[in-house]
Amino acid sequence: VKFSNCNGKRKVQYESSEPADFKVDEDGMVYAVRSFPLSSEHAKFLIYAQDKETQEKWQVAVKLSLKPALTEESVKEPPEVEEIVFPRQFSKHSGHLQRQKRDWVIPPINLPENSRGPFPQELVRIRSDRDKNLSLRYSVTGPGADQPPTGIFIINPISGQLSVTKPLDREQIARFHLRAHAVDINGNQVENPIDIVINVIDMNDNRPEFLHQVWNGTVPEGSKPGTYVMTVTAIDADDPNALNGMLRYRILSQAPSTPSPNMFTINNETGDIITVAAGLDREKVQQYTLIIQATDMEGNPTYGLSNTATAIITVTDVNDNPPEFTAMTFYGEVPENRVDVIVANLTVTDKDQPHTPAWNAVYRISGGDPTGRFAIQTDPNSNDGLVTVVKPIDFETNRMFVLTVAAENQVPLAKGIQHPPQSTATVSVTVIDVNENPYFAPNPKIIRQEEGLHAGTMLTTFTAQDPDRYMQQNIRYTKLSDPANWLKIDPVNGQITTIAVLDRESPNVKNNIYNATFLASDNGIPPMSGTGTLQIYLLDINDNAPQVLPQEAETCETPDPNSINITALDYDIDPNAGPFAFDLPLSPVTIKRNWTITRLNGDFAQLNLKIKFLEAGIYEVPIIITDSGNPPKSNISILRVKVCQCDSNGDCTDVDRIVGAGLGTGAIIAILLCIIILLILVLMFVVWMKRRDKERQAKQLLIDPEDDVRDNILKYDEEGGGEEDQDYDLSQLQQPDTVEPDAIKPVGIRRMDERPIHAEPQYPVRSAAPHPGDIGDFINEGLKAADNDPTAPPYDSLLVFDYEGSGSTAGSLSSLNSSSSGGEQDYDYLNDWGPRFKKLADMYGGGDD
Repeated sequence: VKFSNCNGKRKVQYESSEPADFKVDEDGMVYAVRSFPLSSEHAKFLIYAQDKETQEKWQVAVKLSLKPALTEESVKEPPEVEEIVFPRQFSKHSGHLQRQKRDWVIPPINLPENSRGPFPQELVRIRSDRDKNLSLRYSVTGPGADQPPTGIFIINPISGQLSVTKPLDREQIARFHLRAHAVDINGNQVENPIDIVINVIDMNDNRPEFLHQVWNGTVPEGSKPGTYVMTVTAIDADDPNALNGMLRYRILSQAPSTPSPNMFTINNETGDIITVAAGLDREKVQQYTLIIQATDMEGNPTYGLSNTATAIITVTDVNDNPPEFTAMTFYGEVPENRVDVIVANLTVTDKDQPHTPAWNAVYRISGGDPTGRFAIQTDPNSNDGLVTVVKPIDFETNRMFVLTVAAENQVPLAKGIQHPPQSTATVSVTVIDVNENPYFAPNPKIIRQEEGLHAGTMLTTFTAQDPDRYMQQNIRYTKLSDPANWLKIDPVNGQITTIAVLDRESPNVKNNIYNATFLASDNGIPPMSGTGTLQIYLLDINDNAPQVLPQEAETCETPDPNSINITALDYDIDPNAGPFAFDLPLSPVTIKRNWTITRLNGDFAQLNLKIKFLEAGIYEVPIIITDSGNPPKSNISILRVKVCQCDSNGDCTDVDRIVGAGLGTGAIIAILLCIIILLILVLMFVVWMKRRDKERQAKQLLIDPEDDVRDNILKYDEEGGGEEDQDYDLSQLQQPDTVEPDAIKPVGIRRMDERPIHAEPQYPVRSAAPHPGDIGDFINEGLKAADNDPTAPPYDSLLVFDYEGSGSTAGSLSSLNSSSSGGEQDYDYLNDWGPRFKKLADMYGGGDD
């Protein structure tokens, strides 16, 4: 329905007489609210148009009629289908082309998407006017026919009926371009191909889709109405140029709903969200959640499809709250002379977002600290102010400080905030008295004193002061450093007295200044101490005689060239040093006879050979040197002059002789030390050799090795010289006692394994049979004789046989001692036993020789 008036300025509101069944939108669109069978009572209703300003009302009647139902006859009769005829071709006449009729422009075919059929659904009929004379065949080509997607459109080759085989989707393909062809039965083209365009008509079959399901935006707190926040965007796959793709936005809900349920609004066409109410406060509400709806059909709630998304709007912080101290006065204390000590901890509160420039506090001292002894640092974690001492505080000067401090943010407050930009408080700091170090004043203390001052002279009083005026303490003094040990200090009054002669030329004096350090200690708790330096500037006196320099020189045997330049060394300083006077002594007379000295200036002189020739050698020339002191000091210094043979250039040619004759004292001492060390080493070696010989003799047997036949028998160093080596004295196999009677040996000198001295027992005499039947019997008899001897040592005194194992058929060879000589028996029969016994026969059967 549509309302029109003359001036066109009326604002009309539509209403339905039956709102339960029918409703009307503001644009006049009438639609059914519910589904119901249409009867005669619903066939008519009224629509009212009311002026919003004047409340004037008009009405119009709406009558509904039913569409006639399809009958069987109408189903049998196919609907009338549009026919497309091929345009005529150009024909030849009288040898030239003649255009009979202009080509047709085929209008597009509109086909709704999502059609329900039935399929195949006839669209148009393609016909050629030549089908009256020829039997033609029709076909279509292009995407959707014989090209992908194939099979969507088909054509009856005989009748030319073009049909669609399935529902179309505009969102996939919105337009199809086909070409229709007509050929004869031989395949010859009889008509030019014609283009057929099929437009897919859009239907509202797609809901709007938001690009993001959750949208995030920010807005500063305290923003004015109309402040832009964010933009949400949705898209619709339907045709954007039709109602199906025209979207409208609106806000469905807001959470939380404070301070107003409508804090934001949205542009229904662009999706821009802006603020519409004041009162955004991050400290109260930090985040808002909006449900946004997008509806197509230009937002029609009845026919349009809709979708929703979430918009999260975060309220960002601005500096609308200054920091506020939690107390008006803070208290702290600090020991005197301490720095980098936290005195007090200032706490503040700030409602702004933590750890942002609008929350971070900056502290400053606005009063009570004119000398700048305190500073305030901000704790980055807690935002507290840490009051620290940056300069030492003296309790005796200041016992308490009252500081005025202020706190403000790193960034200024936002415009329009009525709060003061900063908060102030006071800090009361108490200074604690502690025991301080005594100090010397002045330090260092400089005094001037002549050298040569005798021991026991009082130099000065070097005292220290105690800064603790409110503590009763005593100070005692001790010496801390005195390199030359010249001074002492009184422990009570600090008087410094000399204990040795002060010498400016001492190696401990640097640049005429002698430094001594003293310690002052109090008796406080805990005891403290301080050091002071006393600098004694020593004034020079003429207490050092000059010496010749250099002490050794070299010249030639002849007077030309023979000059020696000398100077003087004086440890004193001006005016007790140069200029110097040089002279030669009167004695011995050879000095002035051979040498002459000439003064060149106040510091240098020249020594020359006075005679025409002086034999090469080393000469000691005494020189008298006198300084310019008051009174002056003189000294006779010895100048060692090496006289040598020189060449034409004045260089020595007999260097070896001069060097050999002119060995210095240091070289001679070094040579003597080397000789002494060598003699000591030789003496130590001799003593060591003697001691070694004594130890070796003590370890040897008291019996002479030449007389000890047993040791001789035990030496098996060689195997013998064969048959030629047969001169043996078999009588040595007897007991040593028979060879050397005990009476010959001195008493008390015996070996441990010798037989004790007593009466000689009677031993059984072995058989003297010249040819014993078995040598084993001979050995057994000797063994029995030894076993029956009660005085025999536990081991054989001649040879000890180790155990070689059981199973031997031979008897024991122990105790072969016999008083009889082996030469008394005949062992020639051993030659008959074979070559193995021949050696034994030669040893025992050789006769007296």
